[in-house]
Amino acid sequence: MVGALFLCRLVRPVPTVHSGVVGDDATLPRPAAPDAWRSRRRFSVALVRVVALAGALAASTAVVLRRVEVAGDSMLPAIAPGDRLVVLRHPRWPWRIGQLAALHDPRRPGDATLLVKRVTAVSDDGVEVRGDNEAASTDSRTFGPVSRSDLVGPVLYRYWPAERAGRLPARGAARSAGTLGS
Repeated sequence: MVGALFLCRLVRPVPTVHSGVVGDDATLPRPAAPDAWRSRRRFSVALVRVVALAGALAASTAVVLRRVEVAGDSMLPAIAPGDRLVVLRHPRWPWRIGQLAALHDPRRPGDATLLVKRVTAVSDDGVEVRGDNEAASTDSRTFGPVSRSDLVGPVLYRYWPAERAGRLPARGAARSAGTLGS
């Protein structure tokens, strides 16, 4: 008899009381149907694909872009120590006078340290660069023209500090006489 009463409660909803009102809207949870399992599986597969796509995008972005933190005073006032920049990794960039360039220090081959300088002359032999603060800058006046193999790419954007974030436009681009193309 007790078993029959228990079975009866499983089949028929049990009345519930909400705020003094009697209702029969309460039901026991049903086991997941096969369609629900397929739906969960589709969701799981879609989630894995989204995560894989996000990982691939992040990896490809790391290959194309590089983040740089400025450590010296050579580019004051345009770029200050502590500024964080985004550099496009594109050594065959068509350089123009006035653009900001990230380059490997020609005095230290194999060193990972980058210099950020402004392009002042473009020729078939390479690019000449100078710091905006010439008194504190080591640049082409010291090491001569920079070869293509030492160029990393143009500086595109300052993302820190937030109050100075934005594109870093070229200066003196109107004087640009030539480019060093690909």
